[in-house]
Amino acid sequence: MIPPFFYLLTMTPLQEYIEKNIIPLYDHFDKGHQRDHVQSVIKESIELAKEHGARLDMAYAIAAFHDIGLSVDRAKHHIHSGRILMKDPILSQFFSREELIIMRDAVEDHRASNTYPPRTLYGAIVAEADRHIQPETILRRTLQFGLKENPNASFDIHFERAYQHMIEKYAEGGYMKLWLQSKRNVEGLNNLRKIIKDKESMRKICERIFDNL
Repeated sequence: MIPPFFYLLTMTPLQEYIEKNIIPLYDHFDKGHQRDHVQSVIKESIELAKEHGARLDMAYAIAAFHDIGLSVDRAKHHIHSGRILMKDPILSQFFSREELIIMRDAVEDHRASNTYPPRTLYGAIVAEADRHIQPETILRRTLQFGLKENPNASFDIHFERAYQHMIEKYAEGGYMKLWLQSKRNVEGLNNLRKIIKDKESMRKICERIFDNL
């Protein structure tokens, strides 16, 4: 139950394993899911775990593994992430099978498009940490994903896709849910919704971001 590396001068064996063998895998994922993303989710997961009385070592490992399934497939990466965590031979040295099952379930439950709430506090923690609602960061990652999928499309096409995605996911009634209602995410979501309500304002922001991609 020790915080991750950025809280300590000396890493625990669990941290050493994850920092050397798991975190570097994120360097091969898309720009929205690289090392900076997983480190942000780890940091926020630790803060939320402390706030809600959860075990820090479990929250840390869950956050580290939450998107690792992108190495297999994007559409079901949360399921693959859970399987990879469950089968990891080193994690079993630090956690019991019962604890690993809770961790697997949490990883599976982190995805914003899931139609069911997280089954445990740990699932709610990683789901909330994964949201990290910073309006410009979300818009940038949405445009980056669009460019990766359709690099030759015009800005107008990418903007309309991004706008529809924002409506479906983040607007009032959107499918994205905040399970723990953390202050950071509530404020970020309110700011993002203000942008979404003003399409022309959002277009100007996206145009600026797009020109720098």
